Amino acid sequence: MPIQRLNHAVLYVRDVERSVAFYQEALGFRVVNAFPGAAFLQAAGSSNDHDLGLFQIGGQAGPSEAGRSTVGLYHLAWEVDTLAELQRIAEKLSETGALVGASDHSTTKALYAKDPDGIEFEVSWLVPADLLTEEIIAGRARIRPLDLAKEQERFGAQTRGGVGVSV
Repeated sequence: MPIQRLNHAVLYVRDVERSVAFYQEALGFRVVNAFPGAAFLQAAGSSNDHDLGLFQIGGQAGPSEAGRSTVGLYHLAWEVDTLAELQRIAEKLSETGALVGASDHSTTKALYAKDPDGIEFEVSWLVPADLLTEEIIAGRARIRPLDLAKEQERFGAQTRGGVGVSV
């Protein structure tokens, strides 16, 4: 049987309560289970038992060196259903000071942000398969700045994205 999808991710964080508050405010996650030093969160549109586990290791923890001086995870990526939702999340991430970038990968429209511990994550919308053209597929060869207003005009703010696969 092939792997179907990522069920959840687990992160080590300095302060669980701070991280829980961030993921609740920025992405609308909800706590489904918690105990001292740990919390398990579920995304609003998810059917997973939980999508994110957080384990506290304390304020003395140094920043992740993954990608700079050690191997490790670069980022997690979550999908949204519509460009309108991507816009709403972009605004929320900007308000919290977490948004660090936005890219147009042609078949994927992506926001990049960092949580309170500097752990990077992505929130993206995928062009649905029935809207893919040869031009869009060929466009994956380069990354451009994301213009959400232009993409909403092009694809529609409420068009449901590729939800996991766009080809």
